[in-house]
Amino acid sequence: LPKSRKGGHKGRARQYTSPEEIDAQLQAEKQKAREEEEQEEGGEGATGDPKKEKKSLDSDESDEDDEDYQQKRKGVEGLIDIENPNRVIQTTKKVTQLDLDGPKELSRREREEIEKQKAKERYMKMHLAGKTEQAKADLARLAIIRKQREEAARKKEEERKAKDEAAMAGKRLQSLSLNK
Repeated sequence: LPKSRKGGHKGRARQYTSPEEIDAQLQAEKQKAREEEEQEEGGEGATGDPKKEKKSLDSDESDEDDEDYQQKRKGVEGLIDIENPNRVIQTTKKVTQLDLDGPKELSRREREEIEKQKAKERYMKMHLAGKTEQAKADLARLAIIRKQREEAARKKEEERKAKDEAAMAGKRLQSLSLNK
């Protein structure tokens, strides 16, 4: 089916609810919730005091009304008490109750990372002291290399001396032959 040429809902005029209407709706909902609570608790919802009704319509008492409305359970929760041991109840802490100076518990990854760093530091100390297998092997290899270099230097020195002596002997022969 081809789409119709008429526009959708986007071109229509928007209707805004005024703040007074929103407040009135909230007050009505709170009043209704309060009456339901009174009926559940004592059945005295129909014989409510007119003073209480006036207070509930005032916006001065709105803070207490908000707390009562939030504490009221929704749906079937008010009828059934659930004892779930796995359920975590979120409690909000005040700034004064927070313990910032106390020991902070580390996560598994953080603990493992710290242990890994400490083990590495211990190994490096042992390595520098020459107590690890790798350090012993390194020192032995260095000793062998040092001996080889000393031998090579000694041979080179002997060859140089032999060359110098040969050169000196050659010069002596030349000088002797020239003197004759």
